[in-house]
Amino acid sequence: MDIDASLFPSPVQAEENPPLKFSFEGEGGEYFSIVIVNWLLTVLTLGFYYPWAKARKLSYLYSSTELHGSRFTFHGTGNEMFKGFIKAILVFIILFGTMTFFRFMNAPILAILSFGLGLFLVYPVALHGSYKYRMSRTSWRGIRLGYRGDRSELFSIFTKGVLLTIVTLGLYRSWLYINIRNYMLSRIRFGSLTFRYNGHGSDYFILNLKGYILTILTLGIYFFWWQKELFDYYINNLSIESENRSIKLRSKASGGGFFKLFFVNMLLLVFTIGLASPWVLMRTMRFIFSNVEVKGNVNLDTIMQTEIEYTDATGEDLSDLLDFGFVI
Repeated sequence: MDIDASLFPSPVQAEENPPLKFSFEGEGGEYFSIVIVNWLLTVLTLGFYYPWAKARKLSYLYSSTELHGSRFTFHGTGNEMFKGFIKAILVFIILFGTMTFFRFMNAPILAILSFGLGLFLVYPVALHGSYKYRMSRTSWRGIRLGYRGDRSELFSIFTKGVLLTIVTLGLYRSWLYINIRNYMLSRIRFGSLTFRYNGHGSDYFILNLKGYILTILTLGIYFFWWQKELFDYYINNLSIESENRSIKLRSKASGGGFFKLFFVNMLLLVFTIGLASPWVLMRTMRFIFSNVEVKGNVNLDTIMQTEIEYTDATGEDLSDLLDFGFVI
């Protein structure tokens, strides 16, 4: 009797998609040359080259980051960032100008309040704008990322969180941080894929409280295991969804690994008087990506592009001036 072979999947058909893997391939020497040229041109142009310097650094860092054998690309330009840089500078001129005016009018309390209120209004705007810009200018295999958050919603979360943090004398800070993280990361799109972050303020609060106490009791030794647990928390709560599939990100980091990373980085910075900072960054990036693994399978060919274009880099430059890092 003949058997219809088409009823049975072949070994090739039954094989799952190969697991996704992150890696970082940046080299300290290459990045050092970029940093030196950026520094010289920024000094010679009295700071005006800064947007182009940042674009060059981001381009190198993204192009050195690899997922499943393909590199990421940063499409942002110095021209875009320069326009945002000028707008960000104007915002701070207004803030400092208002504060100076009230100080000149001999109203120091109003000066402090006006500056504080200004920063309060700027922070969520900067976060929202930096995410919209950075994500829209990032691609992998030609597929753009995007951020679909709503500025008014983020502002509401931020305002409520700050007020509760003040009322609770700082205790609500963990909930504020995680609520912002949940909102922003859960609105990232990678083509047709959706990011999800499911952190809880109570877990984050306990994690940090434990870290502070044990670091003090162990005279600083536990600090590295505390950093490992924070890294685990950031990574393990992040997932990527595709139709009915969920891809989990998992941390492989260890406390010993963090100790070695911090210790060697510190020695490099101390004995080179800071000149080794490009190598320190490369070591840190390599450590991060080598300790993130992806659980689950997804067919990369099924990812569909969703058009997202956003060229206003004001939020990106405000984030730099306010000196807070990218949420991820």
